[in-house]
Amino acid sequence: MTDLVKIASASPKRLIRVFPRRTKATPLDDLARSPSKGAILPFPGFLDEADEIHIDVTFTQDTPKAEMLAEQWKHVAPVKVGGVAYGDNALDFTPGLYIKPGYTFTSRGCPRRCWFCSVWKRNGETTPIPITDGWNILDDNLLACPEPHVRAVFAMLARQGRQIEFTGGLEALALQDYQVGLLADLRPRPNCFFAYDPGDPFETLESAASRMLASGFTECSHRLRAYVLIGYPKDTFTAATKRLEQMISIGFTPHAMLWQPETPSAEKWRPSPEWGKFQRRWARPAIIHATRHGVAA
Repeated sequence: MTDLVKIASASPKRLIRVFPRRTKATPLDDLARSPSKGAILPFPGFLDEADEIHIDVTFTQDTPKAEMLAEQWKHVAPVKVGGVAYGDNALDFTPGLYIKPGYTFTSRGCPRRCWFCSVWKRNGETTPIPITDGWNILDDNLLACPEPHVRAVFAMLARQGRQIEFTGGLEALALQDYQVGLLADLRPRPNCFFAYDPGDPFETLESAASRMLASGFTECSHRLRAYVLIGYPKDTFTAATKRLEQMISIGFTPHAMLWQPETPSAEKWRPSPEWGKFQRRWARPAIIHATRHGVAA
């Protein structure tokens, strides 16, 4: 499998990057192609010219779309297909190339061995990489990095002069008191996304929430968020609701993340459409908190 990031270091003069799905992090520059509103796939246009085409795939369920795009774009220029969905494990990072400017990685990998996660299969250790400026941290497990690297990352974030977000996720188990202080010292206070994953002791999240609130964060600001995986094999709506409400009870605003099968053998466990409706209900803070206070969403 081609490693797109390494190829980019020696990329031709005109490189078009194609994305089968558009997210908040997808680049929108003149040489980026992704589905516009109402469009199914970003097929090439009559005026598209390039020396090389990179099709970057983040989600495994988008690989069939990627192969279809490769067939279409090969008539424009040579095509390389890769990305996280194809197991790319590059340790470097080029700002703005495959994610929008402002989003950044400062480390790769995670030492945990969670059954539902593929990160450790690509990079089984947390490895710091050169720090590039940004305000949305996507690291797999920043808090598991050595202290000098973590402090250097926060020094970079303090220079940004804007709202910081940790949408890559923060691991409660790795949270140390000095890191609580670094998070609390950022101004304005950042949006912190922790994770309550299958098998995580509730007490670990409870301890993290308690320390974050004691440092000056507040429940009403909704700056403390928690990803909660739902819909995985043998999960139930009752159990998922309990986990989500547990996060509310300790001061976190939950954000439901719907499990998706990564292999053909796991397709039999794919969540039903009802799980999708449930996830959307638990992914918007305005709806979550309006419902809690008896306000119609």
